Amino acid sequence: MALWRGSAYAGFLALAVGCVFLLEPQLPGSALRSLWSSLQLGPAPAPPGAGSPEGRLAAAWDALIVRPARRWRRVAVGVNACVDVVLSGVKLLQALGLSPGNGKDHSELHSRNDLEEAFVHFMGKGAAAERFFSDKETFHDIAQVASEFPEAQHYVGGNAALIGQKFAANSDLKVLLCGPVGPKLHELLDDNVFVPPESLQEVDEFHLILEYQAGEEWDQLKAPHANRFIFSHDLSNGAMNMLEVFVSSLEEFQPDLVVLSGLHMMEGQSKEFQRKRLLEVVTSISDIPTGVPVHLELASMTNKELMSSIVHQVFPAVTSLGLNEQELLFLSQSASGPHSSLSSWNGVPDVGVVSDILFWILKEHGKSESRASDLSRIHFHTLAYHILATVDGHWANQLAAVAAGARVAGTQACATETIDTRRVSLKAPHEFTTSRLEAGSRVVLNPNEPVVEWHREGVSFHFTPVLVCKDPVRTVGLGDAISAEGLFYSEVHPHS
Repeated sequence: MALWRGSAYAGFLALAVGCVFLLEPQLPGSALRSLWSSLQLGPAPAPPGAGSPEGRLAAAWDALIVRPARRWRRVAVGVNACVDVVLSGVKLLQALGLSPGNGKDHSELHSRNDLEEAFVHFMGKGAAAERFFSDKETFHDIAQVASEFPEAQHYVGGNAALIGQKFAANSDLKVLLCGPVGPKLHELLDDNVFVPPESLQEVDEFHLILEYQAGEEWDQLKAPHANRFIFSHDLSNGAMNMLEVFVSSLEEFQPDLVVLSGLHMMEGQSKEFQRKRLLEVVTSISDIPTGVPVHLELASMTNKELMSSIVHQVFPAVTSLGLNEQELLFLSQSASGPHSSLSSWNGVPDVGVVSDILFWILKEHGKSESRASDLSRIHFHTLAYHILATVDGHWANQLAAVAAGARVAGTQACATETIDTRRVSLKAPHEFTTSRLEAGSRVVLNPNEPVVEWHREGVSFHFTPVLVCKDPVRTVGLGDAISAEGLFYSEVHPHS
């Protein structure tokens, strides 16, 4: 009987506490937890996500992310822009009457069959890729089917336009965008983005973005991660037609930061065209006033010769680089860098390997007293973590910059204003070594101190994990948003 009374008493009090929760929802959580524990009913349920590693990490980022002392006022971005048609890759290929065979990579797509093979190859790896479709008529037919697809969505596309759009979200920034802007793209752009009249054209350039979700299946094929396969028949961006318009606009606009992208679009061009155009790119960059930093955003490439030329000719002319794990490894393979015998990444890229390649780029092609190069900053991003590597003495606020880039990866992929800890997870290695070529330090991750810093011969590294969205709404443009956010929070020293 006493036992029954005790149980009833406890139940009654639990009910009373429940009423307090309902009637006084604004009562501080600590007061409610104190009341609960005083009844000796066991620990109170923690608020969802707050005490989890993800919750602690997100809170620590918020405390670390502060605006720099000197801020950008005018940002000029060019030169690739298009309309992204985003839809399910599997559904489009099914609508085209294709079925999954053996995956095979193609450096250039010539037919529907090439498209199917390349898509299967990359979906099986869960890796992002971008390819040129050489046949104009076939591409136009596929683009029409895709554009009229009931679930197809039209977005601002092209690295330059996406970076410009991200910067334009900050009302205190003036943003200039040069690229082939057709009527649909102009309609999609933020009002805060200024497009010079010479950049406007009558027809849009369309890029088809075939998305797939983590665990999505197509017959025997299963995607390990959510990602996308991009392809286009884009001649205007491929020839970098807007480069001269971009450079001539800078004199009047007078930016204090220039962002250049679109070099990867030249892969469909002849070697002679690429050689000539790269020289013109370097000449154009050298015309930008000294003291105005130039950030180069890379993208998926397959042409080793073109990549090697970019490394040797363009890298010394720019101040900052943005790239992902596919581009980093391909860059090292193309220019005989460290770990270039590695054919591909196996799962989450090894931090020590990534760090070695970043160090090599800055040591071999970056700013130093003995070399005529301006390159002093690299923002590397992969799904699970980001690293900002900088030559000492040229950049400030990089701790905040790398955290801001990682935070935006979690919010943009989930389409939320702030990190929703229930929808994200930590995928970064719990511990890692900072180098595979030297005796690197061993680091154990602590969500309360999410940015790890280390130094190596005049180069500083800032590492932070990413809170990866479990059910991403959209993966396209994540790299561009990360780079833009990282730059927004960065400060360049005046003498750089």
